[in-house]
Amino acid sequence: MDCFERQFLTRLAILLLFRLEQESGFYFNMKYFEDEVINGNWDEVERYLGGFTKVDDNRYSMKIFFEIRKQKYLEALDKHDRSKAVEILVKDLKVFASFNEELFKEITQLLTLENFRENEQLSKYGDTKSARAIMLVELKKLIEANPLFRDKLQFPNLKNSRLRTLINQSLNWQHQLCKNPRPNPDIKTLFVDHSCGQPNGARAPSPANNPLLGSIPKPGGFPPLGAHGPFQTAPTVPPLAGWMSNPPAVTHPAVSGGAIGFGTPTNPAALLKHPRTPTTANPSMDYPSGDSDHISKRSRPVGIAEEQVNLPVNMLPVTYPQSHNYQQDDFHKTVARTLTQGSTPMSMDFHPLQQTLLLVGTNVGDIGLWDVGTKDRLVVKNFKVWELGKCSMALQASLVKDPAVPVNRIIWSPDGTLFGVAYSRHIVQIYSYHGGDDIRQHLEIDAHVGGVNDIAFAHPNKQLCIITCGDDKTIKVWEATSGAKQFTFEGHEAPVYSVCPHYKENIQFIFSTALDGKIKAWLYDNLGSRVDYDAPGHWCTTMAYSADGSRLFSCGTSKDGESHLVEWNESEGAVKRTYQGFRKRSMGVVQFDTTRNRFLAAGDEFLIKIWDMDNTGLLTTIDAEGGLPASPRIRFNKEGTLLAVSTLDNGIKILANADGLRLLRTLENRSFDASRNAAETVTKPLINPLTAAANAAAASSSGTPAPAAITAMNGDSRSLVDVKPRIADESLDKSKVWKLMEITESTQCRSIKLADNMRTSKISRLIYTNSGVAILALTASAVHLLWKWPRSDRNTSGKATASVSPQLWQPPSGIFMTNDMTDNNPEEAVHCFALSKNDSYVMSASGGKISLFNMMTFKTMTTFMPPPPAATFLAFHPQDNNIIAIGMDDSTIQIYNVRIDEVKSKLRGHSKRITGLAFSNVLNVLVSSGADAQLCVWNTDGWEKQKNRFLQIPSGRPSNILDTRVQFHQDQMHFLVVHETQIAIYDTTKLEPVKQWPVRENSPPITHATFSCDSQLIYASFMDATVGIFNASSLRLQCRILPASYLPPNISSSVHPVVVAAHPSEASQFALGLTDGGVYVLEPLESERKWGNPPPAENGSTSNLSTPPPNGASSSDQPER
Repeated sequence: MDCFERQFLTRLAILLLFRLEQESGFYFNMKYFEDEVINGNWDEVERYLGGFTKVDDNRYSMKIFFEIRKQKYLEALDKHDRSKAVEILVKDLKVFASFNEELFKEITQLLTLENFRENEQLSKYGDTKSARAIMLVELKKLIEANPLFRDKLQFPNLKNSRLRTLINQSLNWQHQLCKNPRPNPDIKTLFVDHSCGQPNGARAPSPANNPLLGSIPKPGGFPPLGAHGPFQTAPTVPPLAGWMSNPPAVTHPAVSGGAIGFGTPTNPAALLKHPRTPTTANPSMDYPSGDSDHISKRSRPVGIAEEQVNLPVNMLPVTYPQSHNYQQDDFHKTVARTLTQGSTPMSMDFHPLQQTLLLVGTNVGDIGLWDVGTKDRLVVKNFKVWELGKCSMALQASLVKDPAVPVNRIIWSPDGTLFGVAYSRHIVQIYSYHGGDDIRQHLEIDAHVGGVNDIAFAHPNKQLCIITCGDDKTIKVWEATSGAKQFTFEGHEAPVYSVCPHYKENIQFIFSTALDGKIKAWLYDNLGSRVDYDAPGHWCTTMAYSADGSRLFSCGTSKDGESHLVEWNESEGAVKRTYQGFRKRSMGVVQFDTTRNRFLAAGDEFLIKIWDMDNTGLLTTIDAEGGLPASPRIRFNKEGTLLAVSTLDNGIKILANADGLRLLRTLENRSFDASRNAAETVTKPLINPLTAAANAAAASSSGTPAPAAITAMNGDSRSLVDVKPRIADESLDKSKVWKLMEITESTQCRSIKLADNMRTSKISRLIYTNSGVAILALTASAVHLLWKWPRSDRNTSGKATASVSPQLWQPPSGIFMTNDMTDNNPEEAVHCFALSKNDSYVMSASGGKISLFNMMTFKTMTTFMPPPPAATFLAFHPQDNNIIAIGMDDSTIQIYNVRIDEVKSKLRGHSKRITGLAFSNVLNVLVSSGADAQLCVWNTDGWEKQKNRFLQIPSGRPSNILDTRVQFHQDQMHFLVVHETQIAIYDTTKLEPVKQWPVRENSPPITHATFSCDSQLIYASFMDATVGIFNASSLRLQCRILPASYLPPNISSSVHPVVVAAHPSEASQFALGLTDGGVYVLEPLESERKWGNPPPAENGSTSNLSTPPPNGASSSDQPER
């Protein structure tokens, strides 16, 4: 053997050794790793690391990958290779944004600097070689501290001939797996798997065409900077191999309308093996999954403080090994409520928006609706078939034999407007919910032969559907409006026990489990199951995703009582963790639930058992003061603050953590307010159109004259409608409980004027940043003003508040964001702006070109679309920040792609300038409004006009404002319409008003209005400077704020608000922009915490689907019928 051959074999042996180390994950060669880091071979560095850990395994792994990718990013910036830096930012660093969004923003801002060393935290960055050496020291510390590398940093001791033994065992095993094993196989190489040739000489299938692997991905580029800003493109998602048992022969089109930044995968079925979490979590699109449909904020990794926003060389903080610290406040230890249901609860579900509304289904078929805050049972209904004649003969015969029909599952739809009940025999019933105690029959479906074991809601193909499974071994999908059957999935060989719909990267799919322990997955087509594997326990199993959709769990109990709670590795279809702590022989099927992306809970052994998702050991148990069954039913509310658990005495206990107790105390204050106000004395009321309307409404509903206002004995001078305290007699008129709150003095609310050292003109536009820490205003002089609230002892969260003064913020350069203007007077121009989702950019116009500003530096990044026509309204597409809808003063709407600088569509339908635009990411429509008082609905797929409607404007009333604004409700199905003459809520699909509040004749017009962040209130400003706060479900006035309560006494009577903005997370906070350039923030007193109590339900209902008033009807604070 010559020298060249020896060198070649040596290099080959080293390569194989490193490959064996990586693939086995048995030994981590630190020397090899160091060499690759120093040489900057970043792809090999990550590939080698990938054999031992993944980015999201733990905080040490996250920090390791972050440091490597950060260094790669800085090196690209140092070489002024911006395109490479953007690619790294979007492809490699974006994954860390969800854990520290502020840090990611600051990293992004480095792109705007000529030299990133201008950043103070990176000013000491030297050359590439020294930076790599410094980083390597940190990486070694992290690897040594990472428990995944424990016992892998020292080369293991091997017995003599151990390698030969392993090779022989491997070859013997491979030979046993041959389809056509030969007695004396001729094995000539170890570099490929052995396989005996087929007898007829046929070739094995090529890997490129192997259906188990999917098609070979085509090369695709990565997007430029955009996931964090307005320029974003969709990367090509490669097909992924995984655990498919019967893959289709052809690929299937993905369901459109998914998360930002993902294109259509080459093989959607493969995403069932490697599903990913969408980049934006949308409450209204996060469907129920298995036994949980909760949504909550993504938790921060341990060791990352919320205020960590600076940018040291080692950017992502990390803590070294320590135990988790849990506070007792985290756990639901307190029994806050005890409810008597009367029969055994079988299934429970909290409303997705109203955190204290609880649905219950029982073993005798009863359904109940509880307000656990007030302890009131709002609804109780016994089982009854609505139309027996339309049911199958099998169901009719079984009901004659035994009329008792237990509830197997009860669940809310994602937006809380429907709920479904699955019964143990044949049928499901769907009710519509209209608030309060108003539930109505919607659909009754004879769904399955035998019992209906589970029911869920999902949004495949952009429409709400109902998914059921049953004893007949099928899963069925029904259209939620008409009840038409869309799909029937067959393939299980035993009754189907549960379904878990979910979506990843635009792919909608359903997991199902059967009583034989089989788990299957289905796309919404007729091509069969994509997944087939066994669940631990091989019997009753339910599946659920964590609230953020990133982790999949299942819980099951075998026929022998063995219970298994596990987390699945979705990329491999294998169990990743098995949680310990169950009784060896459970006395029933164990139920489980997830909450806050942090805890798992299960009912077992007369207890509630709690686990940390990241640890397999039992964390704690809760006995709920005793009285629980062996396997209690449990359910968390959406925010994870309340936990409902069934009891032995046919009741329900509501357990609360510290946040839950605060929530319930807030609700208890309502009854305290009622008793306190009962002692108030009568005084002369203040005369105002809003008060008159409210009193007239109260009088008309009770059939008595409107009462005078009263003043409290404690000196509270608010005018309140005189009512009697609430008593137990439910037969009394409920409207007598309600009181209109009036704020007449500055001592009755918290308000603050934002300081401004400039002499500003009228505030034309106003918005809170999405983070809630700042307010951005656009003045009539085309200048933007930004106020930020600093963190302090008085404001530890750093969010906007009326209790602490903010700072008028400017970058060190001292520049302002000033829009391009034409030669015309800017005061006469139409001003508009739109803020990016992560607050990094604002797009704005004031009659001239549209400008894109960087919110950190105030620099103008670009300008485009010079007039004419001028832009009058801007709205980002909710699923693609590249797409902007631009309303123009020539009555058109231009759909503009910023990235390619191209108008994709021009929409024509209005006759005057566009005054409002709003997208629905559930219905995939754009709603527009114009100065012509017309509403139009456009389909966002092809941009065709679907419907249009003109507002009903009272004849002869002069119009001073002309603007009509639109804003979608949180449910994305209804939208708010604001005109100077009215406020209305419209049903989008029908384009019909379901509630209206018209302004009375000779009363001041409305200047602006907006939903609160939870869509429960509407804040409306009037030209006489009063502010009306309406209950959104009934459009009745709930609170009225007089100008004297927030404006100084010597201010001109012509000054009034022209724009209202609602805080993005504090439902009781809003801001006003005034004609004199002032900006005010208002909140209720801390003792009140709310703007009055909700008005009473009309005829027992707070339905938002009631009929609008007829033409010519007189105005009041509630619609006439």
